[in-house]
Amino acid sequence: MHPPFSRFLLAFASLFVFIPGSVAQKNINDSSITFSFVGVNYGYMIPGGDLAKRFGNNSSVGGSYTVKLKSQWIISADGQFLFGKSVKEDQILAGITTLENKIIGDDGAYADVRFYERGYHFSLSVGRIFTFNKPNPNSGIWVTAGAGFIQHKIRIDAVSQNVPSLTKEYVKGYDRLTNGFELREFIGYAFFGKKRLINFYAGVEFIQGFTQNRRNFNFDTKERDESKRTDLLTGIRVGWLLPLYKRPPEKYYLY
Repeated sequence: MHPPFSRFLLAFASLFVFIPGSVAQKNINDSSITFSFVGVNYGYMIPGGDLAKRFGNNSSVGGSYTVKLKSQWIISADGQFLFGKSVKEDQILAGITTLENKIIGDDGAYADVRFYERGYHFSLSVGRIFTFNKPNPNSGIWVTAGAGFIQHKIRIDAVSQNVPSLTKEYVKGYDRLTNGFELREFIGYAFFGKKRLINFYAGVEFIQGFTQNRRNFNFDTKERDESKRTDLLTGIRVGWLLPLYKRPPEKYYLY
């Protein structure tokens, strides 16, 4: 398992240890309370910086676990899978193509080779919900900032054909595997309703990745890429939230 990912899982699990074991006996519509919740989300992102030279717009799906305190402060662990079809560095296989810009498979026929963006990122964040008392004192403007890890690469897929030059090991010389430290900020609105299933959030997300190519050698350039990168993502994120109540959300009891 990748060391940064292992550290993230450890930090993520530690949040469960420190979850408050009880919540105040108050109605969610009347008072700010302490509770935790999980979420699933979708994001549509526009790249910037060095990332915009490699990829076009992408999407992401992921999940989160958050603890909201009575003081309105929140602690959150988030992870998203990145994917897209727009790859701008599409000449990386020029050295193994024919004059017709085709790649020949082991059967002698032209191979159908496609490029995709693939990656993931995760972070630990802290923030605050700025409430307005209505519709309830647990909903409001949601602002967070955090740090984590981001990774992306070019997925090269020879559809239904075996291309000797693009086997599992050889493709690593072309895929531009890149990763590094990330900063992440989010501002939006979170709503928690009376019913457990009517809870959501939406807002704008900003990601700054400070990354580097992790492959030892790029076959097309015939050298190792040791340049430092600044990969930026800006976009919208929407999500559905599930509060982890032990009782119906209208009432809470001490255990």
